[in-house]
Amino acid sequence: MKRGDVTYRRRGRLLRWRTAVPLAAVLAATALVSGCGIRTTSVPVDAGAAPSRVPCRVSSSDVSTRSPDSLSAEVYLVCASQLVTVDRPMPADGVGSEPVEVARALLKEVQQTPAASERRAGFTTAVPAGLRVDPSRDGDPAGTLRLSSQPEDLSAEALAQLVCTFAESDALAEDGSVVLGGPGDYPPRGYLCTSQTKSRPGDLATPDAVRLD
Repeated sequence: MKRGDVTYRRRGRLLRWRTAVPLAAVLAATALVSGCGIRTTSVPVDAGAAPSRVPCRVSSSDVSTRSPDSLSAEVYLVCASQLVTVDRPMPADGVGSEPVEVARALLKEVQQTPAASERRAGFTTAVPAGLRVDPSRDGDPAGTLRLSSQPEDLSAEALAQLVCTFAESDALAEDGSVVLGGPGDYPPRGYLCTSQTKSRPGDLATPDAVRLD
């Protein structure tokens, strides 16, 4: 699929903007982290976050009735110190075909205060309400999204939420990476959503950055 293409599915089939990250790509990204100026860390393998009484799942009885013409998108919220997807309805005419329009629609969903049913299930969001997505600049790598704040200035959880949510979209991700920049003159970076990003979003060592040619 070309980067500008967006495939939507109607009610009854979720719009799953998902891009798998091959193991080889993750290993290659790890080898390149030092070239990006990011300090590498040795993280032991664990079984994930500690067990929690929080369900991290919205009951089907709490899902509101949706219009037959509505779309669904999965966004990542924080629950029990992990990233967990929730299904959000989106108006069919509320999402454009351009990457920056897709990114803005997803950002709006991930930064809004979780609904009462989501809060009961333990969901929160760390993405600030005032954050914006702007188009790329001349000279930026293809597919770059410019945020109104430097990605590194966001909290670790907020950056992980954005990277993993954007990585679900074929219009925004390529080879499993999302290219983000900020309002300053710093060059954009590619970010990966890995299993560690999802299980440890507060770890400053994730999401991993990859070298951009």
